[in-house]
Amino acid sequence: MARVDLSPRDRLIEAGTRLLDSAGPESLQARKVAAEIGASTMAVYTHFGGMNGLLEAIVSAAFERFGAALASAPKTDDPMADFFVMGHAYREFALASPQRYRLMFGLAAPQKLHVPEIPVATATFDQLVAAVDRIVSTGRIRADDTVDLAGRIWSMIHGVVLLELVGTFEQDGRALTHILTPMTI
Repeated sequence: MARVDLSPRDRLIEAGTRLLDSAGPESLQARKVAAEIGASTMAVYTHFGGMNGLLEAIVSAAFERFGAALASAPKTDDPMADFFVMGHAYREFALASPQRYRLMFGLAAPQKLHVPEIPVATATFDQLVAAVDRIVSTGRIRADDTVDLAGRIWSMIHGVVLLELVGTFEQDGRALTHILTPMTI
């Protein structure tokens, strides 16, 4: 049930996220989301300019939670260990919220979703860039362009997590211990 202490806009985002989590991206339709909060489809157009605007808001909210999960990894004086903890948080978020993860990365959208740049998604990537920069500064990895290194690492983690989500690897942790960690090292 939608929380009534939130604005109608926030209630629509929350309702869309609930539908996404329970029934997948295909369930994200203006009529269904509006019905979740007891409103007409006009509410989606009033607050978001249409369904694409609502989808962008849901993706932004998902990236906020994703970024918070990555940021929850404590920072110690060992940036390599911190990096592995962040990678674990990445995987845990994806496994706990597979539908959000799919939508965030354009793997499933109920319609053509065009999000040229979401600042919160960029901020999430910037967390990885900062972690990689800390490792580079210790000399533990080659001093290459930090953004390029972060992109390579993100791609590697994303690939393994995605293969785990679609069932190529069992979700028993072996993908983490037998594939991702050795590949990262």
